Formats: sequence, C-alpha cells, structure tokens
Amino acid sequence: MFRRILSVTLMIVLIAGMAFAQDKVAESAKKVEKSMTKKNPIVEIKTNLGSFYLEVFENETPVHAKNFLSKVDAGKYDGLTFHRVVAGFVIQGGDPTGTGSGSMGEDRLADETSPYPQMPGTVAMARSQMGASNCQFYVNLKDNTFLDKQKFSSFAKVVQGMDVVNKIAAVPVGAGDKPTQPVTMIKLSRVDKLPDVQAAKVAPKKDATEPK
Repeated sequence: MFRRILSVTLMIVLIAGMAFAQDKVAESAKKVEKSMTKKNPIVEIKTNLGSFYLEVFENETPVHAKNFLSKVDAGKYDGLTFHRVVAGFVIQGGDPTGTGSGSMGEDRLADETSPYPQMPGTVAMARSQMGASNCQFYVNLKDNTFLDKQKFSSFAKVVQGMDVVNKIAAVPVGAGDKPTQPVTMIKLSRVDKLPDVQAAKVAPKKDATEPK
C-alpha cells in the first residue's frame, strides 16, 4: 500500500513539474518574441528652419509607413517644400510640384486604419476623393480627430522638434496658404537615435481647411 501511495505521489509531482516547465518555456518564448519585435524607425526632417524627428509606425501602419520610408530612402523628398501652412491646423509638404496638386506617380495608397488618432504632432498622408496621396503628407497642429472619420490615417508622430514644427506653422503665407518664403526640406533620413536635446541647447549656433 505504501509503495502504491508513494508511486502516485511521485507521479503527481512529476506531472506538476512538467506543467511548470512547459509554462516556463511558453513564458520564455513570449519574451523572445517580444524582444524580436522590430522597433519603429526614426526619421529626421531637416529644414531650413531646423530639424524635427518622426517615429514612423512601420509595425502599426505598414502600407503608409513603407511608402513614406521608401521615398525617404530614395531621397524623393530632399529639396521639396512645405507648400501649405495653415496655422492652428496643419503644415503640409512632399509635393514635387510645390502646388498641392502634384504626385509621384499615378497610384494612390490603399486606405489603412491607424490606432493613433489625429492629434497634435501626428503625421498622415493627404488625400482627395481619389484616395490617399502617395507623397504629400501633413503634420497636425491641433486635435484634428474629425479627420479620422474621413479615412485619414496617422502613420507617424513627431517625437522631437515640435518647436520647429510650430516655427514653420508661424511663417507668413500668401495665396493658397503658401509660405511667402520657401520652407525647404533639405534632407530626410533615417537616424539610429534622437539627438541629445541638452547638448543641442549648449552647442554654438551656426552662421487649411482639410488636407488635400
């Protein structure tokens, strides 16, 4: 009888140990999977009024993010302007013609739902009745969540340099909300990390309505 009880006890301990080990393996697998999740890339937008930095939601909005990043990598935005500035609403750029009606090809981007609402600092592709632009993008200056209901999709957000964005938003504009002096995107490029803000501060200075 004693041997039988001992055998049953050992079996229970063995089964419990195996279950515990399986739980540990599953937990470890989840940790590895989480650590392998690709971090969203950071893009610097260097303008003649300073630089600001975007986190591009490559994991959350892959269609619009991939489109934007491919143009950044190819230098398609370098030298273009923010052709439309509406204070208290958006700044908009990325049009190769600088008119608001240009495109980089005939294709339009597929609609994509973003988990991020159109809040200050978020970035989305402009769109018309034909769909989302394949090149023109805008930065929100205020709560524009009403645009979420119109299929606008946030694919990035400003993570540093919102003061530069606000500086651009304050430039004088003329007809069609176009800046009277060009606001040029000198260079767009991926960066490994954000610059040290404190170091930048002490460094010596060197000599509209709805988005269309």
